[in-house]
Amino acid sequence: MRILLVEDSADIADAIETRFRRDGHSVTVAAEGHDGEAYAISGEFDVMVLDINLPGQDGFAILRAVRASGVPTPVLVVTARNQVADKVSLLDLGADDYLVKPFDLAELSARVRALARRGKGLAAPQIEIGGLRIDSGGRTAWRGTEPLDLGRREFDLLELLAADAPNTVNKDLIVLKLFGLEDSGTPNAVELLVSRLRRKLDGTGVEIQTRRGAGYLLRPCSG
Repeated sequence: MRILLVEDSADIADAIETRFRRDGHSVTVAAEGHDGEAYAISGEFDVMVLDINLPGQDGFAILRAVRASGVPTPVLVVTARNQVADKVSLLDLGADDYLVKPFDLAELSARVRALARRGKGLAAPQIEIGGLRIDSGGRTAWRGTEPLDLGRREFDLLELLAADAPNTVNKDLIVLKLFGLEDSGTPNAVELLVSRLRRKLDGTGVEIQTRRGAGYLLRPCSG
């Protein structure tokens, strides 16, 4: 995997680069915003890991420029900011995932792998897991030949979980992706949404599992 890392802290960049190279990936490091943007717009990378606070140009500007140029490279943002508004702005600008510093390198590595898999699947909008088929383009899901009756947010949740299956999707990310800053977008609202979707997935051969303190994952039914 070819990874672009845009991070101005030498210590953090070295730790991340060492982890990625140990995992067998090719890593290009940019410590300054304008350099990071130039590399990113080239479109030569499978995944971009982007810091927000950078010299020359911040991560918001880089992300905006990358998406405006039409480059579809998945972007994972690492940031010291933990404000909901900042997270929503990043997702609205085209970020695919985020981690708040400090973070575990193993989690960063797992999320980057998930983004790379998702990026490779962009050309094929259909996902099949067990007896479940999801058509992202048509926003429909099928149990065999029978269409599932899903609401808008139920389909959005299913698509989000399926894109990263069988990895766990962070609950906070689900809240932001599905609800943004709406008052209804509470963790309890997500739990109710998951409960409704679970019932509608009966007989599909897949299930939603809860990982306490982490989030949810979609996987084939066991047994």
